[in-house]
Amino acid sequence: MARRKENDRAPQNNDDSDSNPNDELEDEPNFDDPEEYEDDISEQDLMGDLIRQRPKETDGVESIVVIDGVPQVGTERIEKLQNVLRKLFQKFGKITNEYYPLNADGSTKGHVFIEYSNANEALEVLKGTNGYKFDKNHTFTVNLLTDFEKYNDILDKWENPIPQPFKEQGCLQYYLLDQDACDQFSIVYEQGDKVAVNLNTQPEPTLLEERPRWTETLVRWSPLGTYLATFHAKGIALWGGEKFQQIVRFSHPGVQFIDFSPCEKYLVSFSPLADSRATDEPQAIIIWDVLSGLKRRAFNADKSQALPIFKWSHDDKYFARMGIDMLSVYETPSFGLLDKKSIKVQGIRDFAWSPTDNTIAYWVGEEKDTPARVTLLELPSRNEVRVKNLFSVADCKMYWQKSGDYLCVKVDRYAKLRKDKSDIKYSGIYYNLEVFHMREKQIPVDSVEIKETIQAFAWEPVGTKFAVIHGEPPSTSVSFFEVKTGQTPTMVKKYERKPCNQLYWAPSGQFIVLAGLRAMSGTLEFVDTHDFTVMNTGEHFMATDVEWDPTGRYVATAVSWWGHKVDNAYWLWSFQGRILKRVALDKFCQLQWRPRPPSLLQAQQIKDIKKSLKKFSAQFEVKDRLKMTKASKELVEKRRKLMQEYEDLRKQKQEEYDAQRRRRIELRNNVDTDETEGRGGELEEETVEFFIKEETTFIDE
Repeated sequence: MARRKENDRAPQNNDDSDSNPNDELEDEPNFDDPEEYEDDISEQDLMGDLIRQRPKETDGVESIVVIDGVPQVGTERIEKLQNVLRKLFQKFGKITNEYYPLNADGSTKGHVFIEYSNANEALEVLKGTNGYKFDKNHTFTVNLLTDFEKYNDILDKWENPIPQPFKEQGCLQYYLLDQDACDQFSIVYEQGDKVAVNLNTQPEPTLLEERPRWTETLVRWSPLGTYLATFHAKGIALWGGEKFQQIVRFSHPGVQFIDFSPCEKYLVSFSPLADSRATDEPQAIIIWDVLSGLKRRAFNADKSQALPIFKWSHDDKYFARMGIDMLSVYETPSFGLLDKKSIKVQGIRDFAWSPTDNTIAYWVGEEKDTPARVTLLELPSRNEVRVKNLFSVADCKMYWQKSGDYLCVKVDRYAKLRKDKSDIKYSGIYYNLEVFHMREKQIPVDSVEIKETIQAFAWEPVGTKFAVIHGEPPSTSVSFFEVKTGQTPTMVKKYERKPCNQLYWAPSGQFIVLAGLRAMSGTLEFVDTHDFTVMNTGEHFMATDVEWDPTGRYVATAVSWWGHKVDNAYWLWSFQGRILKRVALDKFCQLQWRPRPPSLLQAQQIKDIKKSLKKFSAQFEVKDRLKMTKASKELVEKRRKLMQEYEDLRKQKQEEYDAQRRRRIELRNNVDTDETEGRGGELEEETVEFFIKEETTFIDE
């Protein structure tokens, strides 16, 4: 503290005898510690923030990797070794510098330092080449140069981690224990401000849970129905159990898309607004472990890629991502590239996993004189089990049957091709359906030609049929084909001039809804494909969505506020097309049925149950009647209660009215107007009869 200068002092009042001129000349405070004082506060406690910001020896070297396990060679082979390693490591980014430490005799020491243009590229090298087998005797061990500081901070004495207390989550599969096998469904309404979960009981759904602002956009069930995912500005939350308590949270700001692995082990979150290049680690795409809530790996995002960016194998062992002229397959739980390298596929356009086997189907476009082709690739062996060459191909789309027995490739073919400077135009488009018989020897392929434009395609989930909508509106047709072993698919039924643009099979097969959504005003046709009987037709005007429940007993149609701003509601139908319930909700947005895991019954057991179903149908009908009777009794009791309340209120008001009669007469000049007779004959009753029509009908005996 600085002393005050003499000249800066304020003038003294000489007349004030009580003032002391030495008051303003006090010594500054003494901050010295006592002689016996011992300072026991560390610099880390006093200035922890500043100490963390001080420069480190490793600053500026985040983009340097250290590769150990490199072959030790003499001076005559160093250049060859450098060329081989440079070719390998250039795949991950731009190499700005490299250093090979040498022994006194000029031979290499067995490790190399390589510097990249940024830290992200160095991180990709670590993930892609650590453990890479260079040859029979050499396997690379890759580390970032910054890791050495981390390893230096390891404690000399091991400290056991503190065990976390076990948190009881309850039974997450309780919904499968419902005696009547009623399914749950979630609804989002009031523009997303409210979310409710209902149980589909009859005749009225039962509300299980309702919460305001449970999500900020939409909700999504996990593939097996265990979790309900909600979206928030800071990330994703998973809910489950009978009370829908929060199970786990994943912090990912700006997340807009999620995807579960088929077995619910992992969750992929995608934030398109994340600037993954601005941090040391990618932030756009993150893969999480659902049980632990831990981040397993993060990836950069390519804006041109379609969603979902990653596609999973049926058993969660692998997930794949398509790049330019390559297919990258990753394995779990290491989350590294399968065999440490991507699969080179020149001109790959799309791929799809088999729903039951670790087999990938991908197709490659035409390139000069090379035809397009569809390839079936087994993993992890990378064995090509089938290749089908295709000519004059404009586009392809692949459809796997749910049981994995068949693969259908819809091929858009052209008669003429014209290339402009920046565009390719096709003319004379026609369509082929290439059906791969996956369970037969050598995987034979059958072809079905369709001259008209294909609007929609859908496999029967359980069975061997598929349906196709073809033609131009309003004269679209629906054709059903059946696939049999060793035979070309045969058309079994064709409906002409059907106003539909979407196909919705029941989860158990056999029944299908032909829907004309959005522009087609919501026409619905319910078909039994066993004998192709049209069970019923209906209409949900301007419907945007159709959803089957997991058991195939009910269908929900909806007009979402996201699609239309008026008439927002959802309707429930039976599988036969009988309307059961109409529910109008303010700004209704979304309805989703809660999925069920696959049945544990074998195929033969299911067949036996279907054969003996008539024995139990009488019991089910009695049970349904009891439910309806109970519901009727409750409804009658409710109406009786309302009627009694009305009668009590009416009696009360009548008594008040009678009590005020004398006062009314006084206010009306002693004239009683309560009764018609009190009006002095002012009102007269007149009956008028009109002759309308006379008919004579003769009935033959």
